[in-house]
Amino acid sequence: MNTIFLGNSNLSVPSVCLGTMTFGQQNSEADAHAQLDYALGQGVNFIDTAEMYPVPARAETSGLTERFVGTWLRRQSRDDIVLATKATGPGRALDWIRKGRLNFSQASLRQALEGSLQRLQTDYVDLYQLHWPDRNVPMFGHDHFDPDQERETVPLQETLTAMAGFIKTGRIRHWGLSNETPWGVMTVLRLADALGLPRPVSVQNAYSLLNRTWESGLAEIGFREKISLLAYSPLGFGMLSGKYLDDPKAPGRVNLFAGFGGRYGKPNTMPAVSAYVELARRNGLTPARLALGFVYSRGCVDSTIIGATTLVQLEENLAARQVGLSPDILADIEDIYLQFTNPAP
Repeated sequence: MNTIFLGNSNLSVPSVCLGTMTFGQQNSEADAHAQLDYALGQGVNFIDTAEMYPVPARAETSGLTERFVGTWLRRQSRDDIVLATKATGPGRALDWIRKGRLNFSQASLRQALEGSLQRLQTDYVDLYQLHWPDRNVPMFGHDHFDPDQERETVPLQETLTAMAGFIKTGRIRHWGLSNETPWGVMTVLRLADALGLPRPVSVQNAYSLLNRTWESGLAEIGFREKISLLAYSPLGFGMLSGKYLDDPKAPGRVNLFAGFGGRYGKPNTMPAVSAYVELARRNGLTPARLALGFVYSRGCVDSTIIGATTLVQLEENLAARQVGLSPDILADIEDIYLQFTNPAP
């Protein structure tokens, strides 16, 4: 398994990360531990979770993902695992998390971190991320900034100071952003430099054949500022597996949870999926291997976050690392991209 250093840090991670948002909803604790064991056996010691998981977020299951990871982590050599988690942000009806006080003030972040550490049964996390910005930004299927949605936010200086304090006390080793925009990343980097505070080392954003918005502005920032992309949803919520094309009622998150396919329910999504699936099959590949092979091969992606609900899926996702896409296939991908540009941002 290839490894990289996140950003300009000394934190070495593999090029594949195991995502866990199904643990506690679609996956039992035993399922979760089996996935974690298999991934670790394949060299994937980088685990990503979040305070609000599993998804969809519900009061009844809140925190189960971190708890399942924690019971597994308890029997591992902690120094051998790179553990990442995320603090829930404001703007969503998640009142059961921190009694609804979901901002990035020092007090709120301290409460979030302590809760995660308790559930994970560890005294530090390697990468602590802001799950989405405190401020008003378009995300999760919304791609237009709306000034009418402005709200009061915690000053960035307070948030950065909180992260610096966690690093100083050893509660976290590094910190990162998620679901961020070019303006947000550059503003945070410049403020951190001006204040002499630790920079974020990574940005966890969606990136797939259906969503290459990272390339428009953030890729240059990542390259020039040495900040790593952790690419989530490389299979576009399972759409790029082709299963919903073959059977619109196929079991999966799009059909299991009402309203969850919004990001992928836009007019050009299925035509784009159809084109990529046809390309994969024409070249003797499964659709999933084409989609993952593409993300794995991208120079702008430092680590790809994969998730699965079965071990068979996880095995295929990891096997896709061996897929080498020919120049002709890559050229065909670009032709499809020009026709269906970012249908699911």
